[in-house]
Amino acid sequence: MGTDRGAQAVLAAGVQQRLVRVTDLVAELDRNERLHRRKIISQTLGDIAGGAHALSELDFTSLVVRQFKLPAPDRQVPLRDAHGRRRWLDAVWEKAQLVVEIDGAGHIDVRTYWDDMDRGNGLQLEHYRVLRFPAWVVRYQPDYVAAQIRQALCEAEYSC
Repeated sequence: MGTDRGAQAVLAAGVQQRLVRVTDLVAELDRNERLHRRKIISQTLGDIAGGAHALSELDFTSLVVRQFKLPAPDRQVPLRDAHGRRRWLDAVWEKAQLVVEIDGAGHIDVRTYWDDMDRGNGLQLEHYRVLRFPAWVVRYQPDYVAAQIRQALCEAEYSC
């Protein structure tokens, strides 16, 4: 890829679509000492292994969680919704009962938007706080995102 972002996007998409495993990519990285963008690839693979499966989630990890020194959330937490479907939550601070979802362009679709709302309603009924952010806010206003998460964590007496 011609850019770091392009390389990250390809890595995330390949793993998300189950075309390749992180362990195989790490093994290839270890074999190729002179690989261009080695540092960013290594960091990205670590983040993907930790549960960041989309470019927006990689941004969330680096621009919000790390940059603003927030406690690390659990990533890609499985959840069975009221209809018995298995869903994945982007970031969860279980002790604070806080869920953060990062929405890319695909979440604009009416059915996807309703699925998001339905899942959020179910989490609210289980006494979770749900914060949702579009991917562009994560990228261009990470301080805003971090401030809201920090406020929710503080109010839950989890971490200030």
